[in-house]
Formats: sequence, C-alpha cells, structure tokens
Amino acid sequence: MKLLFVIPYAPSPIRVRSFNLTRGMARRGHQLTLATLWTDPEELEALRGLRGEGIDVLAWPLPTWRSLLNCLAALPGLLPLQAVYSWSNDFAGAIAGRLADSSVSPYDVVHVEHVRGACYGQFIGRQLERIGRPTPIVWDSVDCISYLFHQTTQRSTRAASRWVAAFERGRTERLESQMSRLVDRILVTSDVDRAALLSTADLNGAAEEKVAVLSNGVDLDFFAPISSEIVEPATILLSGKMSYHANVAMVEGFVREVLPRLHQERPDLQVWIVGKDPPTRLRQLSADPRITVTGTVPDMRPYLRKATVASAPLTYGAGIQNKALEAMACGTPVVVSTIVANSLRGRPGQDYLVAAEPDEHARAILELIGDRERRRRVGRAGRRYVEQHHRWSDVAASLEEIYLGLNGH
Repeated sequence: MKLLFVIPYAPSPIRVRSFNLTRGMARRGHQLTLATLWTDPEELEALRGLRGEGIDVLAWPLPTWRSLLNCLAALPGLLPLQAVYSWSNDFAGAIAGRLADSSVSPYDVVHVEHVRGACYGQFIGRQLERIGRPTPIVWDSVDCISYLFHQTTQRSTRAASRWVAAFERGRTERLESQMSRLVDRILVTSDVDRAALLSTADLNGAAEEKVAVLSNGVDLDFFAPISSEIVEPATILLSGKMSYHANVAMVEGFVREVLPRLHQERPDLQVWIVGKDPPTRLRQLSADPRITVTGTVPDMRPYLRKATVASAPLTYGAGIQNKALEAMACGTPVVVSTIVANSLRGRPGQDYLVAAEPDEHARAILELIGDRERRRRVGRAGRRYVEQHHRWSDVAASLEEIYLGLNGH
C-alpha cells in the first residue's frame, strides 16, 4: 500500500509510537511518505535514519516562536491549544501539493497522529474532497486527551495544571467529536481510552467500530534482561519524562506518602528518579542522600536493569505507560497503580503487582525487596507478557490489518 503519515513532531527513539509504526510499516513492504515537523538538529538526525530505511520524508521546520504565536492567536477561539501548537500554513501547503500531484498514484491511506495533528487531518479531509480522491483517513489519537484533562482537573496537586486542563477539556471534547465524524478510523492505546472516547465523541452504537485499540510496543532486542548479578540492593526506580505534570504528581506523591513507609523498614532503601527535564521542585528532592534525581540520561537500560523494583504509582493519566512496559521487558519486577494496571492486559499479581493505596504500594515493594525468588518470578513473567502482547512487529501487523479493512481487503 501507499501510505501518507502526518506526524506533527519528528518521530525518534524517544517518541516510540510514531518512530516504530513508521519503521514497522516500511519494513512490511509498504511505500511510506512521512510528513513531519522538526525543531532541533537532533530531530533532523533521527529523520535521516528514517530516510535510510527507505521512507520518503517531507520535513518542515517549526520554530518554537511559531507554536507560541499559534497558541496566543487561538485563545479567543474554540480549538484546543494543543491542536494549533504544531500548525504551519507552509507545511499544510506542502501536504496539499503532494495530495494533488496528478503525476503520482494516490495514497491508499492517510494516517494522522495525536490531537496536535487533528487540524491537519481536517485540512487533508477537505483537500481530498476538493480534488475528488476518496482516501481513508486514520486518526491515531494515541490517548483520549479529554479524559486526561478530566482527571487532571480532579487529581492534580498543582493549580496551574488544573486550570489549563479545565480550559482545554471542553475544546478537546469538541475536537474529538468532530474528528469522529470526519475520519474512517480512530486509534487509541488502551481499552480505557476507547471507552472514554466513546463516551465523549459523537458516536452511536453502529459507529463504535470506528474506534480501535492499537497498543504500544517495546523494542525487545534493545530492552532485554541481562545477568541478575548487577541488580542493586533495595533500589526503587521511578522513570518518565519528568516535565509531564502527571509524572511530577506521581513522584511527589511517592516521596510524600510511600517513601516514609519504606524507610521505616528499610532505611537503606535508595530511590532513583530518572527522566528528562525535572522541575526545580523535583531536583530539590536530591537533598536527601537516599534520593537521586538524574535528569536526562543517555540510556535508560542501566537504570532499568540495576533497579530492584520499578514503581509506577501514577494517580492519573491516559494511555498505556511505556515506563512499565520497558521495565518488564528488562526483566525488572514492576509495581503499578490501578490507573496503570487498567491499561494492561496481563495477570495482576503474576506479571506485575498492583497497588491501589500508598500502604499497599509500600507493602508490595517491601515484599519484592525481601524475596529474591519472587522478584525473579515476577520479572520473568513480565518479560513474557511484553513478548506476547507488546512486540512492535505484531503492532505493525495489526495496523496493517486495519488499513486493509479500510481498503476492502
């Protein structure tokens, strides 16, 4: 098939979904054009790697000042600020030129990612109608963003995050409803997000088939277990992009409510907070010698492999948590909150441990720290779970089936 991927940010190993889906479809033999935006030289380097895999890349610069002006101009309107953040008239014009080029065969599917790409999806729909090329459009929403905003207004500990979420929620629900009428298929990463989207989008029972779950995967060769002999004693890992408000709330809640319980029984216990761009209030946690805040690291694997236990005590969020999948892929036992567990399809208590409350979370961690054989069993089971359910090649095959269904195959 001939595919057009419109991704409003440059796919890279950090942006695992778009990076692996584009590579996966190209490796399955499809003719792929990637239309994307970039903001720094590192993103350009990642795009060069995708070109090396035979992907036709249409890359357009998007300076930060342009994104900020987009958001400022959108304040009086009805569009979410996220939806206009990545808008570029020149980039849209370049896409329109590709679609209208009569010298090449038309695309079989147009694939647009995230709320940031939704305006491009609407623009492409109008262009296809204008030129008379009825091409299916797939919108990979990834997460139900209005559901995330709803949780943020209820559970975030930061007034600024609650205010932004309240401002964006209604706008995002309106956009999700519009997209549900425009596109031929919507993708999300979990059953929870599918249910949330169906409850807000303008869909009825007959159209529910529009929303499909396409989970995230893990690079199982890159994130792989190695000798258990390198595991540090009594070390807990919390990972993720630490500028993300849900991760900030996760860390602060863990340090405030779980860690004191742990230190009562294991005063030697160490905590690693690993991820890019932690705000000052997280960096200040390293004043405690038992807490390490790394900021950006060149490679997550040493931390994933050396940690005794990986913890993901998110109190709110959307989609599937890659932090949990990557830890399980490395054979590290994981303790997750109910929010995280709801996006997984494994066996709680066997593939990972689930804790709803701080006391329960602390008990689960202490149990694993004190029982080496239990750690090994949970770690091995977690690895098997991601091998069975989160292999990127399998995710790409499922996406191909969705495309074929839209084209009558």
